[in-house]
Amino acid sequence: MSKFSVYRDVDNGCTYVSNQFIDEYLAEANAAQIKVYLYLLRMTGTATSVSDMADKFNYTEKDICRALKYWETKQLLGINYDMSGAVVGVVLYSSPSPAKYASAVPVQTFVPVSVPFSSVSTGNVTNVASRSAAAVKSEPVNEFAKPNYSADDLKSFKEQEETAQLIFIAEQYLGKTLSPADIRSLLFITDVLDFSTDLIDYLLTYCVDKDKKSFRYIEAVAVKWAEQGVTTPEEAKAVSGRFDKSVYTVMRALGKSDNSPTDKEAEYVKRWTNEFGFSTDIILEACNRSVMLTDKNRFAYTDSILKNWKQSGVVSTRDIKSVDSKYQPQKKVANTSFHQFDMKHNYNFDEMEKALLGQQ
Repeated sequence: MSKFSVYRDVDNGCTYVSNQFIDEYLAEANAAQIKVYLYLLRMTGTATSVSDMADKFNYTEKDICRALKYWETKQLLGINYDMSGAVVGVVLYSSPSPAKYASAVPVQTFVPVSVPFSSVSTGNVTNVASRSAAAVKSEPVNEFAKPNYSADDLKSFKEQEETAQLIFIAEQYLGKTLSPADIRSLLFITDVLDFSTDLIDYLLTYCVDKDKKSFRYIEAVAVKWAEQGVTTPEEAKAVSGRFDKSVYTVMRALGKSDNSPTDKEAEYVKRWTNEFGFSTDIILEACNRSVMLTDKNRFAYTDSILKNWKQSGVVSTRDIKSVDSKYQPQKKVANTSFHQFDMKHNYNFDEMEKALLGQQ
């Protein structure tokens, strides 16, 4: 890949990191994005390339390009291209302001990431910069957009050495033969999102554990992780480990498998398992009863059932049967008392009617 030059809109003869960058941008950026930006600061006025940076930090070229695009969306840098679409320059801004391209870009053709090359012609740099700034505002970049892969793309993907292993892993987890649409999703996850085999393995495990086996769902999770800068299974565990498996088990039991757990719902499950000390089978029994009795507020209803069982000393499903058996005689007594009351009062309604008519 060709070399490109790095420029600053203000050259004060030293390399520095602004307080604004530390205060406003550092926390949200991932490691690759931070390394790339700091390296560009250091390389101001010196030639470098995407491949050089990839080699230096042991990243893929796709990682470097993704980091460059990230900082462009933050308006901390701009990217210059030649007629072939190769990167020939990077402009670092002292503050987020695309308008500064006019005085800083040393080439006559500027093509921002969000605008196709064919839609921009060679001409006055100031006019191109103003048009491109408007395009960035109206058409934000979606760096994780899924391409329309052709049959040839799928064929080429299948012929790669690691693809057979990925397909085998996916089919084992999902318990089915992958369709062409499934393989397109797998290609997207490896090609655009740049997931490693280990990360895809964890992704599949994570989704299957939630009983979500459609590639539409798997792909959505993968995009979310990519947006969060996840590149390893450890990072994926950190962002997805907010709720443990028991929460999703309860969500399914209560008919809420299509929803993400809220903090309140997770607190319910935490109380049932930790405070009440109930096993999964007891909790699921309460869930099943709630589903049969109500369509609304199922978590609250389940909580009331489990709270009653806790007060009754339930520690196993056998104890639940004991509580049920104690409840049934109480109902019978209530019903018997009613019938006894009814039997003791054999009213003669004919006589009562005559008496009432006589009073009129």
